[in-house]
Amino acid sequence: MFLTVIGALNEGFLQTLKLFFITLLGSLPLGLVICWGSMNRFPPLRWLCRFVVWVIRGTPLMLQLIIIFYIPGMVMDQNPWPAGETGRFLACAVAFIFNYACYFSEIYRGGIQGVPKGQQEAGQVLGMTKGQIFFHVTLLQMIKRIVPPMSNEVITLLKDTAIARVISLQELIWAGYAFLKTSHGYSNLLWPLFFTGVYYLIFNGLLTLFFGWLEKKLDYFS
Repeated sequence: MFLTVIGALNEGFLQTLKLFFITLLGSLPLGLVICWGSMNRFPPLRWLCRFVVWVIRGTPLMLQLIIIFYIPGMVMDQNPWPAGETGRFLACAVAFIFNYACYFSEIYRGGIQGVPKGQQEAGQVLGMTKGQIFFHVTLLQMIKRIVPPMSNEVITLLKDTAIARVISLQELIWAGYAFLKTSHGYSNLLWPLFFTGVYYLIFNGLLTLFFGWLEKKLDYFS
């Protein structure tokens, strides 16, 4: 029984990790784009980006996931998402990427605005272009400043993947909860659901160690 449960939880955790890493790959660069838009000198673009960020940050991720997965099929003649697990995963990926990109954009904005303007002015005196100043002066110091808040969001992201079960994506929590109902010939098993916490604790511990190491590596920017 134990091996059966562990096998099912491992499959669920792989789905969780897949959603986790795809969300990071999509939301980190998208967040930088949204940050650029929210700081742009063109008012309509700046207001639009900040309005979108306000809406996304002000509403639950679970609600956004339900809207993204179900509403298109109600509005259109045909649901745009593929059938089965593939469609559910794609909908989750889109919802998670856009949600976390908005959060990351605010972290980026705070990091950029935290860099002293005097250093940017020094770059201009040296004849650097705006692009060179951003990538060689502002961006490197921004990374140092955003590591602590970014690490909190990344750890939260791993735990938030459990929300995907609201549209029946078979992630870790879904796999554990299945044994409470009926799965692999077993039912009314509560311990697999609680055992999922071990997976989260171990992986979050690894993430904590990684971000601690990264902070030390970036100490030379202090």
